[in-house]
Amino acid sequence: MKAMVLAAGRGERMRPLTDGTPKPLLTAGGRSLIEHTIEALVRGGFVDIVVNTAYLGERIEAHLGDGARLGARIVYSAEGEALETGGGIFRALPLLGEKPFLVVNGDIASDYPFSQLRGQPSGLAHLVLVPNPPHHSRGDFALRGGMVLDCGDSRLTFSGIGVYRPELFAGCSPGKFPLAPLLRRAMADGMVSGEVHAGFWMDIGTIDRLQAFNEHLRSNFRKNA
Repeated sequence: MKAMVLAAGRGERMRPLTDGTPKPLLTAGGRSLIEHTIEALVRGGFVDIVVNTAYLGERIEAHLGDGARLGARIVYSAEGEALETGGGIFRALPLLGEKPFLVVNGDIASDYPFSQLRGQPSGLAHLVLVPNPPHHSRGDFALRGGMVLDCGDSRLTFSGIGVYRPELFAGCSPGKFPLAPLLRRAMADGMVSGEVHAGFWMDIGTIDRLQAFNEHLRSNFRKNA
């Protein structure tokens, strides 16, 4: 199974850090955010990886190269102007192939074991959900009987980790569009399964959370030293 890392965003909430550096190359624990993600994917058995780029994308390509030093084989889907999540994945479909593929947001950190996602989703998508963090207390979707729903109480937060079949994008056209409407349509048809990850997870969307992730890594290093 191939994997895709979403790395095309501008990172407005991380300014001024992202004024001259693409968000995926911001560092924590001595390594860039995207390196943490790719290393976790490789540990989980995902070595064929597509990275989409837009803002300062040439710097991401120069930093990661072909991925060999990380144990991966990386190819790039350059967008020019960021196409949002749905549009970015759709553009990369020729690189991802005809089988289900894993997609990971480039601005999250987690100890989720990616090796668990090497099976085929029963429907069009399989989402990893997490308990709601303080900055997103309302959550996104509900989970009942292993199926993800866009209704009800006790909602959980979408982690930014999901497995998708190319058929989820049937009828889409090239350009900028979000992923959420496609998922909600599939949920209405009972075609989105899910699970809850109760371990470590962070959305590194602000400078404060980047600093918190850096401290998390330092703390773990001290414990393991």
